[in-house]
Amino acid sequence: MTRYIIRRILQAIPLLFIISGILFILMQNIGDPVATMGGRKPLDEQDRIRLTCQLGLDQPIFTQYVYWLIGNDWTQVDANCDGVPDTPGTRRGIVRGDFGSALSDRRPVTTVVGERIGNTLLLMIPAQVLIILFGVGIGIFSSLRQYSVIDNLFTALSYIFQSAPIFLIALLLIYIFSVNFKQWGLPSLPPNGMYDPLGDRSAGDVLLHMILPVLSITLISIAGYSRFVRASMLETINADYVRTARAKGVTERQITLLHVLKNACLPLVTLIGLDLGQLLTGAVVVESLFGWPGMGSLFIEKLGFADFPV
Repeated sequence: MTRYIIRRILQAIPLLFIISGILFILMQNIGDPVATMGGRKPLDEQDRIRLTCQLGLDQPIFTQYVYWLIGNDWTQVDANCDGVPDTPGTRRGIVRGDFGSALSDRRPVTTVVGERIGNTLLLMIPAQVLIILFGVGIGIFSSLRQYSVIDNLFTALSYIFQSAPIFLIALLLIYIFSVNFKQWGLPSLPPNGMYDPLGDRSAGDVLLHMILPVLSITLISIAGYSRFVRASMLETINADYVRTARAKGVTERQITLLHVLKNACLPLVTLIGLDLGQLLTGAVVVESLFGWPGMGSLFIEKLGFADFPV
């Protein structure tokens, strides 16, 4: 087992280099960060050349990648932009925990990300808990009531939610619970922001603003989880050891909880791990639509400035 783990880790190292190199090149080509630094007044050519040199953007793409990866404190850099590398570098590279500074405001990337990542986790953690609870619960109920009216209803809803893009679900929720509820005189939910700007920013205010974003994230994943658990449960119910336990007189409740559910949910662990990336991808859309100040909206904001370090 130890040799297997070491071999897999060694195989992952070149893969990480390849993926990071591809992503670095793609991010470098999203735009010109210097072009966004002059505000409404375009930069003149001398200022553009100076800023490009100070930010290290005049270096070849491979050199920039090496500096980003392992730093430049082992070599001399042209800090004065006079064409002569005469100053020791200060970057340590991401492999040593130095993610650089944001190009738009020169703050450390870790500080910029640290201000937003907590807000994203505030959405992701409750969403993941709800996805597991309702996904597993609906899947178990559907498998035990196979082809019943409730099972068919859950099946139809799951296909609908799995087929719909997340932005459409988010917009429908805003239209129903924020716009229509307010027109009908019912208590409506806030459609944007993390709290009311004129409120007290209490936990209850934040919780109220979380409802629609969390609901948008969970509906699609609950549909997928419930179908997965239902299929796994139906496959396990027909296993030989389940029929043996039933023949020995074990109650259906014990069979379901101790035998069927335990084995049917083992593949769910892998699904949860794969779903984390999908949740963060959904957060980009959801946070942008709901104005939630998290990692998703930060990504869109910095993308507009071509701030590729962030």
